[in-house]
Amino acid sequence: MPVSPGQPYPLGAAWPASSARDGSPTDDAGPIANPRRVVVERLWPEIDGGRFPVKRTVGELVSVSVDMFADGHDVLSGVLKYRCLPAGPSRGPERGTELATQWMEVPLSDLGDDRWGATFTVTQSGEYEYTVEGWIDRFGSWVQGLLAKSGAGQDVGSELLEGAQLIEQIASSQDEELLEVADLLRSTRPQEDRVSAAADQQLRARMRARPDRNRSTSYPRVLRVTVDPVRARYSAWYEMFPRSSTPDPARSGTFREAEARLPEIAAMGFDVVYLPPIHPIGRTHRKGRNNSLASGPGDPGSPWAIGAEEGGHTAVDPGLGTLDDFDRFVDTASHLGLDVALDIAFQASPDHPWVREHPEWFRHRPDGSIKYAENPPKKYQDIYPFDFETADRESLWCALRDVFLFWISHGVKIFRVDNPHTKPFAFWEWCIREIKRTYPDAIFLSEAFTRPKVMRHLAKAGFTQSYTYFTWRNSAAELRDYLTELTRTEVAEYLRPNLFANTPDILHEFLQHGGRPAFEVRLILAATLGASYGIYSGFELCENVPVRPGSEEYLDSEKYQIKPRDWNQPGHLKELIAQINAVRRAHPALQQNATLRFHGCSADAMLCFSKSEGQPDGAGGDFVFVVANTTPAHLQHGWVEVPIGELGLAPDTSYIVEDLLDSATYTWRGARNYVRLDPAERMAHVFVIRR
Repeated sequence: MPVSPGQPYPLGAAWPASSARDGSPTDDAGPIANPRRVVVERLWPEIDGGRFPVKRTVGELVSVSVDMFADGHDVLSGVLKYRCLPAGPSRGPERGTELATQWMEVPLSDLGDDRWGATFTVTQSGEYEYTVEGWIDRFGSWVQGLLAKSGAGQDVGSELLEGAQLIEQIASSQDEELLEVADLLRSTRPQEDRVSAAADQQLRARMRARPDRNRSTSYPRVLRVTVDPVRARYSAWYEMFPRSSTPDPARSGTFREAEARLPEIAAMGFDVVYLPPIHPIGRTHRKGRNNSLASGPGDPGSPWAIGAEEGGHTAVDPGLGTLDDFDRFVDTASHLGLDVALDIAFQASPDHPWVREHPEWFRHRPDGSIKYAENPPKKYQDIYPFDFETADRESLWCALRDVFLFWISHGVKIFRVDNPHTKPFAFWEWCIREIKRTYPDAIFLSEAFTRPKVMRHLAKAGFTQSYTYFTWRNSAAELRDYLTELTRTEVAEYLRPNLFANTPDILHEFLQHGGRPAFEVRLILAATLGASYGIYSGFELCENVPVRPGSEEYLDSEKYQIKPRDWNQPGHLKELIAQINAVRRAHPALQQNATLRFHGCSADAMLCFSKSEGQPDGAGGDFVFVVANTTPAHLQHGWVEVPIGELGLAPDTSYIVEDLLDSATYTWRGARNYVRLDPAERMAHVFVIRR
């Protein structure tokens, strides 16, 4: 009979049948018929009850811990189970688990206080599953009781007979060695000899390899890991407008001309060259210089006003060249060790072919006209947003997914997605999953400068990397708090930060007023605090003039005009950029975020932190120690604290620290050492310790 929540179950009533994870009945008639004594709970990592996967890159560990205990004093055993799911469109509707490889198992280790743990390594891009199973170790429990009684001087003849039965129940008829042990336990040889044989570690290992798992308990959920290529964890991005690669501001630069800049970008040590939208730009309501509503005859318009008579999201703006020219650009970048990332903005200019062909994909006013984009009080008359809830949304969603697939077919696997928070979360979860089934090495960067919970949900929904608030976190205290949140909380399991120092939309006042020292320290901090970071072109020239006081928009913004530059003008930062990127490539400690730790400093405006390859243990593992001045207008000095104990250094030991930026060396002693950072000389040290 049904029982309401909170009511006691009536005595004598039949126990309800249990269900499998997918809701189908199992052969388990309930705890009376098949009691499961082991409790398996609080597994970590688990995001939102298993609703979303955690993230790793190829070669990384997944460290799993779980509470596992049972009634009484029996010994427990258990395993961490994991498997890789197949890629490709043939996968079934529920992640294709029926096609998955067999479970691999790793024994759980007792961590104390009923907490158990194990790890596994993910070796290929795609998706993995993992869960935990635990059971009573009958033989181990018997040995534990046997040794306790024999150690107390008690007769254990009966217990030895029980052990012989256990061995015989598990051993096959061909396992002569185990059967001989069973005979020995039954023999009349002295009790101490038989107890010693029962406690033999090789016997324990052989019996542990043959557990009785008939009444094991599995964690109630199978959890997922999304595994991305290493580029998803560690990368340096350079954003450029190809149309500005021209000697003549009256015409657009071409892909062929932009191609000429690629060797210089590669020489600065970047991994990814990121292009804003490269599609035809609408003419209706085209924006003019500095975002003016009226455009002049030569104004090229905003690349984010996508679509004209020449085509839409799968076309190339004629001023840039042809699709073949783009393919050549991608090939040249690849030969230089650069990946090309494309900006994908799901919106349309009034001239986009889809406006004419699929008017039902847009929102309409009562008078029948299509609504343009607004962010009150701002108006974007040159942009029409899509209606993701249209009655024809299946066609719209598939068309947008196919935009990614088109550019993947032209060699692009990295996408920076514009304003994803203004589109439904469900669309991104579906779209990214659809693409990564076939292309598990695709990377999606979320450009969502919005509320924290929204940014986090987008990361959970599938975005590989995320823009952050780094550009607005400039003091030492702000950086400590924010980077601790990103690397030391649950967020680190699913959100990978990409620390852009500037963007075409964001010229922070720190850069506007701090001069060259501000650019130096923001570069060094972005590149060392984050395994992935980026700059927008012009940063290396210290461009810092806003369109008006109090604005974060650039004067003569490249978003609205063609902007040729002299890349070798005095005061550029190209050598420093190349040096910091070389340091990143040489030091694995800087290629991940998991070991970021902040250290004490007597000066509030100085930031002191370290990263290590694994955990510093004094055994020669890579360890980088950074000290930075966060006030570009003022000298800072103070005492910094070095974790010498973790590095295997005695309290009074002298050691050499070398600055990787200029090879300068300093002799330090003990844990507290003095650092002076004068903006006229340098804004930061990036140290390694030479023992």
